[in-house]
Amino acid sequence: MPLNQVFQDAQQFLTQEGIPAWLIHNYRHSNPIFRQVVTPSGHVTRPCFLLVPASGAPQLLVHHVDAGKFLDCGLDLLVYPNREGMVEALKVLLSGVSKVAMEYSPLNALPRVSRVDAGTVELVRSLGVEVASSADVMQYATQRWSPEQLSGHKRAAEKLGLIVNQAFQRIGQTLAQGPTEYDVAQFIRRRFQEEGLTTTDGPIVATNAHSADPHYEPAAQGSSVIRSGDWVLIDLWARETAPGSVYADITWVAYVGRQVPQENQDVFNIVIGARDAALKHLQEAHKKGVAVQGWQADAVAREYIAQRGYGSYFTHRLGHSISYEVHGEAVNLDGFETHDTRRIIPGIGFSIEPGIYLPEFGVRSEIDCYMSESGPYASSPVQRKIVLISGG
Repeated sequence: MPLNQVFQDAQQFLTQEGIPAWLIHNYRHSNPIFRQVVTPSGHVTRPCFLLVPASGAPQLLVHHVDAGKFLDCGLDLLVYPNREGMVEALKVLLSGVSKVAMEYSPLNALPRVSRVDAGTVELVRSLGVEVASSADVMQYATQRWSPEQLSGHKRAAEKLGLIVNQAFQRIGQTLAQGPTEYDVAQFIRRRFQEEGLTTTDGPIVATNAHSADPHYEPAAQGSSVIRSGDWVLIDLWARETAPGSVYADITWVAYVGRQVPQENQDVFNIVIGARDAALKHLQEAHKKGVAVQGWQADAVAREYIAQRGYGSYFTHRLGHSISYEVHGEAVNLDGFETHDTRRIIPGIGFSIEPGIYLPEFGVRSEIDCYMSESGPYASSPVQRKIVLISGG
């Protein structure tokens, strides 16, 4: 997102919320939001403070050895020489400011937001400035997708839907040779390259009890051979290679055989029922003009699963933000691992992925969603039936 647009959006939000300023602190890559707002031309080694006021020009406080890295950023620079000079300059920067939003979450309730160390928060408070969480302004100003990012996400998601089904077909075609989980993961990685997709890790290819581990990833040595009668879960995520592209992330399941065992079918039905109930809740709330917080969406799916006797087997949040990283910085659909009170606002993407993990097998169904101005919708392929894999 262009720098001026970030500042404009941030100032609009700060004014709306009655917050005088947003103070973005960074030290040696401690705060990824800093580099999403301003990009230095090289390596930066000392603490930086970027003040974005509700009105007026943003100002950047940097050490003199790093100042040259910011000359092309188009920002007003304040330069400090040493620790004492930094504190004095920070006083000047914050003069007349009673309250700032920072990447801070009280009691670390939202770890993805809490990027500023306690000592820096204490320093700002010692200057007579109240510190509030930037969770909402950060989301609004930096995590909403552009139209180009949305289009790229949809293209990536369609390719993931194609590739996951090709992977299931590959299992069937090579079943007589005893394909391993790792073999299938390697096939998916090759298909990513062929389709112009990239990712930092993954995918998950998990059979039977391995699928009960939500983050199982097969290794070259020790991964299971896939055989007739096996349950297979594949979770794959990737983005296009163009700078600024955002991820797509889906999970599908399959059974190697002609008829899915009844227990697997029953659990699958509950999982997709919870998935669909959460999305429907978001859609109906939007029609009523009601903003939904992350924890509230989680509660809908969690209650759906609990009412059917599997509540203790749903062991992670309902969904995560999707952005430049597969797990982004915006609101998570989470009332379990955290209590995410951020609003699900137009312009952001997220996953909905309830799961039930029994000792013998796990089921997860993951879709991507985009919150548009006209409401939320699934932005990725949606699995409706268990894939049947036949050999030959």
